[in-house]
Amino acid sequence: MTRMAKQRLKRRLMIVAAVLVVLIIGGTLVVQRHYNANLSPLSSDQRTQIITIARGSSVKQIADQLTKAKIIRGAWVFEWYVHSKELSSKLQAGTYALSPSQSIPEIVTTMTKGKVETDLVTILPGKRIDQVRAQLINDGFSPAAVDAALQPAQYRDLAVMQYVPASATTLEGMLFPDSFQRTGDTDPAQIVRESLTEMGTHLTPALQAQFASHNLSVYQAITLASIVEKEVDTQSDREQVAQVFLSRLAQGMTLGSDVTAKYGAVMAGQKPSTKYDSPYNTLLYKGLPPSPISTVSASSLQAVATPASTAWLYFLAGDDGTTHFAQTLQQHQQNIDQYCQQNCSQ
Repeated sequence: MTRMAKQRLKRRLMIVAAVLVVLIIGGTLVVQRHYNANLSPLSSDQRTQIITIARGSSVKQIADQLTKAKIIRGAWVFEWYVHSKELSSKLQAGTYALSPSQSIPEIVTTMTKGKVETDLVTILPGKRIDQVRAQLINDGFSPAAVDAALQPAQYRDLAVMQYVPASATTLEGMLFPDSFQRTGDTDPAQIVRESLTEMGTHLTPALQAQFASHNLSVYQAITLASIVEKEVDTQSDREQVAQVFLSRLAQGMTLGSDVTAKYGAVMAGQKPSTKYDSPYNTLLYKGLPPSPISTVSASSLQAVATPASTAWLYFLAGDDGTTHFAQTLQQHQQNIDQYCQQNCSQ
């Protein structure tokens, strides 16, 4: 082979090698992108399913079970994630409440935290009653025991239940968020009873008097506090948002709260939507919704009792992470144009 031929062959080999490198890198990026995308939730459906993982199940069997139940996007992604994080031996057998709105990392975290004999059970603020149910099940209580524990009728002996309408079929909004001690013998009804009792201690006569000064019953105040809880996070924002809603109620305006509309959709088994027509859609109907929409913190209760002394009638959560308030619809629209291109389009 001549020297020139050898040089041509060398150049060709270098080109082939470069193409192979590009293909490998490109293929790796495509696979990685596909993998990351499939770690995300399957859908926005927040309804939970009871999934029982049998003792001795392999990672593949668990992945196939979750895929068949339409909880995750794909079995291979679940397997890859578990193996890459070296969590295979930490997946726990048991009964779980899982939904398609959870990502694979969230599901794996639930399934690897384990069921211990003595632990704290935590009820978080801003959670719907179905989410509290799922958490109790994932904390190791049986679905049947949890469902029985969440029936309002058995707690009518508690003073706090006097504020709950007799027609109420759930304890939505009445469970005070906190951590409660649990042993292997604890019935979930004991946790629920302790949480209800704690709610009663927070509803002091002074707080009730402040609610009454805003023409709110205790149950109405808890309902409004649950909306405030879901809308904003900081105490200052909560006091101003509470003032907005109280002012709108006083003026006969709709509350115009997206979180109530989405709650109504989710509880009807629909995807979260501000357009779903239900009694909870305060974009469509005036007044408070029929019941609270989540657990409430002391912070939100206090915000409703002592709202800010402002004259706002509108607010929005801006793309900059700041809550922007306005007195007029024109000012509100200006805030949307300036601060809320992404959030307000969702």
